This record gives sequence, C-alpha cells and structure tokens, in this order.
Amino acid sequence: MRYGVLGTGQVGRTLGGRLVELGHEVRLGSRTPDNTAAVQWAAAAGPRAGAGTFAQAAEFGEVLVNAVGGRVALAALEAAGARNIDGKVVVDVSNPLAFEEGELRLSPVESDSVGEQIQRAFPHARVVKSLNTVNCRVMVDPGSVPGEHHVFVCGDDPGAREQVTALLGEFGWPAERVLDLGGIRAARAVEMWLPLWVGLFQKFGHGEFNLEVRRSR
Repeated sequence: MRYGVLGTGQVGRTLGGRLVELGHEVRLGSRTPDNTAAVQWAAAAGPRAGAGTFAQAAEFGEVLVNAVGGRVALAALEAAGARNIDGKVVVDVSNPLAFEEGELRLSPVESDSVGEQIQRAFPHARVVKSLNTVNCRVMVDPGSVPGEHHVFVCGDDPGAREQVTALLGEFGWPAERVLDLGGIRAARAVEMWLPLWVGLFQKFGHGEFNLEVRRSR
C-alpha cells in the first residue's frame, strides 16, 4: 500500500521507516520539497521511500498519517489539499501540545480535540485517532514494553477504524489489545492523557511505557 506521512520529525520518520520495512511505499511530506530531514530519511530508507511537499505526500498516499504537531495539523492538511485527502483514511497521531509561560498546556482540550477539528475541516476524510498515547518507538514496536498493554482507536467511520486496527496489527499490536472507543469525539479523552504521560516520562526518565486496561470480565 502507498502511505503519505505528513511530518518529518521523529514520529513521522519512525512511522514511515517501519512502514517501508513492512513492504509499503511511503512519501514523507513537509512544507518544502527539499526538506533536509525528509530527503535524508528517504535516501537512507531505500527505494520504496520518497520525500515531497505535504500535497505531494497526500496525493501519493492511499492512506495518510498526520504526524505533525496538533497545533499545526490543520495548516499542514490544508497545504496538502482537500482534493488529495477526500475519501482517504487519515490516521491522526498528533497531540494538542502547547507551552504557555513555560508550562505544558493542551489546546484544544475537553470540549474539542485535534481529531475532531480535522474531521470537521475535511468532512469527506475518514479520520481515525490512534497511537497518540505512546511514544514513537512503542507505536511501531509494542513488544518493547512488557505486558498486555493497550492502544486506542476512535473515528466516525467503522470501516476506517477496522483498517487502522489492521495496520496496528502490522506494527505488532494484537487485535485484542486495540480498544475501539467509537466515534471521533472520543479523541478528546485520549488527547487529554498527554499531561499524565509527560509526568510519567519525567518520573521514569524515558518514554517506553504504556497503559494496560484491566477489567473484571
């Protein structure tokens, strides 16, 4: 399958690299076609990897991954162009991270989410929120954390959620450890996990941890 990954940071490069390893073709997108990080990544990742603008990556991909920061996600997707997004699954792994007066904040929070903002802005896209609750290594290698820990999916299109669950399976997430939360409104809850994640990161000194949800039955 062809994937367009928007974002050239560590998350985008890690996801793109794992997709290439799995045999997919990937175009890494950024604001400019000659982004140094994207060009170097593509050269190192091999013949199935390429780099381009947000629009070129979105046009190329059958499935899109939003791996830019939550505060700039809409701008990146607008640059990608609705014609290149409509009808496609958009996996949103972003978080609405903001720093104000030296403190970590979320914007939006509680009454909205980045996932919902993307779905409203691109009503013909099939937006699925997932993977934003773990760091990029755990995203593509859940076995790096011991135990039966979980990841979440939510989105208004059931078929898109199933497709993303299958992708997570390629990354190593067993289906029973993917918790389907239903519609995209649930993105509010999983995005609000970020401050606690940061607090745990500071306590542990690394990001290789995750949540395991246990229930009586």
